[in-house]
Amino acid sequence: MSDSSTIVKRQQLAIRRELDRRGIHLKQVQFDSRIPYPTLLSYFPAEGGREPAMMPMSALYCLVGAIPDDLLSLLMPPGRLIIAAHESLDHDTLAALCLDYAMNHARARHPDSPGGVEITADEGDALELKAAKLQQENSND
Repeated sequence: MSDSSTIVKRQQLAIRRELDRRGIHLKQVQFDSRIPYPTLLSYFPAEGGREPAMMPMSALYCLVGAIPDDLLSLLMPPGRLIIAAHESLDHDTLAALCLDYAMNHARARHPDSPGGVEITADEGDALELKAAKLQQENSND
């Protein structure tokens, strides 16, 4: 087995663990993806079960929307993600939020900031709130 197929199979096991942790049942994934349950079990076996089967691109296509994008992104090569591109994305608002986040991040990393170049807990909390706004705006339909 090639190194890449070993990595993908390990990632498939990680996805199953995370689905279980989040309370997302394969029966629901079956309903949403229209992939038969036994086939899903072959791609995402239970912990300690058999080795995952390599899934074809057509299955990945069917799983988009049935499994959260952040989990499906685990199947991608490093540096690649599956994200939704929304038709109603407000580019002006998103750009303003990005600039606000970037400016606050730069201030927090400035040597004259309260923590010097290290981000303090308060600065980190403020940045996390700004990041949440970014994610929310990006996920709005």
